Amino acid sequence: MIFLYKFLLLIFLISIIPNCSEKITYSGKILNTGDFNTKNLNYKEEVLTFIGQPDFIDPIENKYYYFSEQKQVKNFFNQKIIDRKMIVFNFDENQTIISIAKYDLNDEKDIEFIKEKTPNNILQKGLIEKIFGGVGNNIPTTTE
Repeated sequence: MIFLYKFLLLIFLISIIPNCSEKITYSGKILNTGDFNTKNLNYKEEVLTFIGQPDFIDPIENKYYYFSEQKQVKNFFNQKIIDRKMIVFNFDENQTIISIAKYDLNDEKDIEFIKEKTPNNILQKGLIEKIFGGVGNNIPTTTE
């Protein structure tokens, strides 16, 4: 019986102790903003070759967004963002770089986020209308 208690205590400690350790997680591309000052990037193809595919593409304004985040995780409820970087490449119609904008965690206050939501009519319909919504819309007729 004592062996069982010791075994259960050992299993409990083995499962709890690794969760108390601190971890640093990375998401997005690991970007070093100093590389862009030394590297001569002029065209969109050079950006794709040097950095890779962007995280976000804005086809209307012809921009590439590269995002990187470093987070310190102590436990599930205690997470802290250590570093966040976003680099935006703006291109003209000839695929030449017009500007490179660099944002970090301190610049987050300057960015305005849009709070509007896109309306979704499917979510507003009831269950019966979702199932039978298309039935009876087009009644076949005969022309003589």
